[in-house]
Amino acid sequence: MGDDREDRIRERAYQIWEREGGIHGDPERHWHRAEAEIDREAALPLTAGDALPETREVASSDVLTVEALAVRTGISGEQAQELIDRLGNDRAAIEQAARSLKGKQRLGE
Repeated sequence: MGDDREDRIRERAYQIWEREGGIHGDPERHWHRAEAEIDREAALPLTAGDALPETREVASSDVLTVEALAVRTGISGEQAQELIDRLGNDRAAIEQAARSLKGKQRLGE
């Protein structure tokens, strides 16, 4: 891991910890969340014109959309693909289902 990337992740994890009240107990979760945020930001389009509008319909063959959903919500790529296949092109329903699935996974851990 590059020193610059690791420093940015460390700083973001600290910011997440602060936002959550600075309570000790789950540094790994903060680190993984920071890592996902940094990676997601690195994958963002370079210009606003390249960005996809939030209301864009999704297609199950859109690999980048599947990966973005997985990173954004913390589910696996396979789970993201299944949700997109099952729910069609309703972005709001897909996002809600993905977050619900991740919540259920946390409770089961």
